[in-house]
Amino acid sequence: MQSSNGRSHGDGDGPERPGDHHQSQGSAFVDAPTGVRYEDPWYDALASGWGEPGTGRAPTAEVPAARKEREDGAVAAAQVYLEVQRSAAFQEVRSRYRRFVGPAVAGFFLWYVGYVVTATAAPGFMARPVAGAVNVALLAGLGQFLSTFLLTWAYARHARLRRDRAALELRWDTQELTRGARGGVL
Repeated sequence: MQSSNGRSHGDGDGPERPGDHHQSQGSAFVDAPTGVRYEDPWYDALASGWGEPGTGRAPTAEVPAARKEREDGAVAAAQVYLEVQRSAAFQEVRSRYRRFVGPAVAGFFLWYVGYVVTATAAPGFMARPVAGAVNVALLAGLGQFLSTFLLTWAYARHARLRRDRAALELRWDTQELTRGARGGVL
């Protein structure tokens, strides 16, 4: 079989000779067709010591000082977030959210299930004409769309009037506290 670069590759079942496959399998350098050697960035050598026979455990490397400082700052930032989560202001924002979403989801779910159950259990009622070709089922179906848009508007209005200002203040306070915990670096 002939390859695209003009060299023969036998009958296509693999390398011509057993040694042709990868002569330098243990090397991170690969021979290019032009004779140039380049370092293979995807070379999967066990350079770190993981899985080498006879070691029994992974090597432990010293963590650089800058990384330790970042990790210390991350731990301090995590403490800031936990403190904010436990704060009365955060609990108030979450409470306002739950007081709106719980009843809204329950009401909308009941309205939807009521529509589906009525459509399947009482087809005669749903087929009752209201005005001309418009029947109860069509009005209830359009009511589903209308109630979806109304619920979306009510949620956005509630968020804007009752939660957004308090949540934004919490966000700014959290960012300032986090910045201070990390030593002024984000």
